[in-house]
Amino acid sequence: MTIVIYRAGPPVKFRISLRYAPTVKRRSRIFLLSPAYCGGERARLFMNSRAEFELARQVRSPEGAPIGDVFSFLSGLYFRGKLAYARAFAAPPPGVPGGLVITPNEGLRSPDERMTIARLKRFARGDIDESKRSYRQPLLRDARLIAEAAGETCEVVLLGSVASGKYADVLTKVFRDRLLFPISFVGRGDMSRGGLMLRCARSGVELDYVPVAGAVRHGPRPPKLPPLPRRPPDPMP
Repeated sequence: MTIVIYRAGPPVKFRISLRYAPTVKRRSRIFLLSPAYCGGERARLFMNSRAEFELARQVRSPEGAPIGDVFSFLSGLYFRGKLAYARAFAAPPPGVPGGLVITPNEGLRSPDERMTIARLKRFARGDIDESKRSYRQPLLRDARLIAEAAGETCEVVLLGSVASGKYADVLTKVFRDRLLFPISFVGRGDMSRGGLMLRCARSGVELDYVPVAGAVRHGPRPPKLPPLPRRPPDPMP
């Protein structure tokens, strides 16, 4: 490349060589989130016609409320951490959702889909058990669709328990070595995982992943995490 500099006197001409660093393409990655339990005390609050908080009114309305919001209420810190983490670090291929929620009997669903009382009751009746056809078949169906749409190079990260086979064993049949999980989950309880993921989402530091197939899924409990710092309240307008 030739650069010409004009100044008083004759122009100065010289050549420079430009080297462009190779573009580092980030590996595509999507997340599958385990669901919240829909048959507990918190779920029954939605069905109480006297419950007047905003989310309850939305769930009882014909339009419903986002599944992600409902599950965050039902599960608290654990699902809230999963949802924040997936939204922070998803890098999906074009046309593929970055995060999907495993459901008891409807396969994989977007956290933005709406949930009504009728749907909540269907989920409450569902049994998350890999031996149950009503759970396994919809999950396998949607996992195959996602696998085909995402392609062979897309990583699929399970944000849920790998201690049992209810998620991992079903999904490994489709995604095989592409199904990963955060190695930091081993030995942690639900609340600890949720707190860990919220910290990562806030700091922008992603966890390390390993393939589910062949991984050690059980281990000693890691040290307790320090409390999450409280965020200052939003300023008044």
